[in-house]
Amino acid sequence: MDEIDRAIINQLQGGFPLCEHPYREAAAQFGISEDELIRRLEQMLEKKQLSRFGPLFNAERLGGGLSLCAMKIPQEAFDQVTEQVNAFPEVAHNYARDHQFNMWFVLATETSQRITSVLAEIEAETGYRVYNMPKKEEFFVGLKFEV
Repeated sequence: MDEIDRAIINQLQGGFPLCEHPYREAAAQFGISEDELIRRLEQMLEKKQLSRFGPLFNAERLGGGLSLCAMKIPQEAFDQVTEQVNAFPEVAHNYARDHQFNMWFVLATETSQRITSVLAEIEAETGYRVYNMPKKEEFFVGLKFEV
């Protein structure tokens, strides 16, 4: 990852232009072309330096469901289970923790009823239990990961 890649990650976490040519406008911030920005983003996704690139929607405001989930995964199965879990389009922000519950992720679904179904699908796919922890109260934390 070079300095331009780092700048792309650091800058675009704070927002993306809403205009007719957003990639072109975003690329100009870094002194590169629209095609170069798209190529770099695709490359970072391929290398798994980014897990996703796209907007974050408030699922609940759109009538969907949102929950924090955790799993206990043996270390030798962690990478395989990570791939299985991340293959679900409803999964975001999957990360490892140094704890008996060592895999944590956010589940966002089109309907609140779908949460239960996706949890069951993940359990069936991985063979491991998913602990569902729906939020009781919402707090806004302006979280940004500098690289």
